[in-house]
Amino acid sequence: MRQTARLVATAASIVTLLGSLTLTPISVSQAKSAVEKGRDIAFNRKKGNCLACHMIKGGTQPGNMGPPLIGIGKRYTKEALKAQIWDATKKNPNSPMPPFGRHKILTDKELDLVVEFIHTL
Repeated sequence: MRQTARLVATAASIVTLLGSLTLTPISVSQAKSAVEKGRDIAFNRKKGNCLACHMIKGGTQPGNMGPPLIGIGKRYTKEALKAQIWDATKKNPNSPMPPFGRHKILTDKELDLVVEFIHTL
C-alpha cells in the first residue's frame, strides 16, 4: 500500500513537472510587447502592410507613396494617430491610404497595437 502511494505521488510529480515545461514556451511567446506585436502587424503584407507606402526604420522594401514614418510620436498623439489610421479620408478626402478601421482591415485590437508601434517611431 505504501509503495503504491509513493508510486502515485512520484507519477503526479512527474506529470506536474512535464505540464509546467510544456507551458513555458506559451508564456514566453505571450511576453512579446504591444510594440513588437504592432510592428508585426504593420509589417505584415496581408494586414497593416504599412511598408507598401511608407518607409519605416527596420522595414525592408519600403514604398515611397506615403511619407516616411519618422518622428510620428512627436507630431501625433496616440488618439490623433489612431484616427488617421482608422480613416485617413476624414482629414484628407483624397488620401490614398485605406481606412483600416472603417473598412475593418484591422480589428480594434490590431489597430491599437499598430498605433503603439507607429507612435514609437
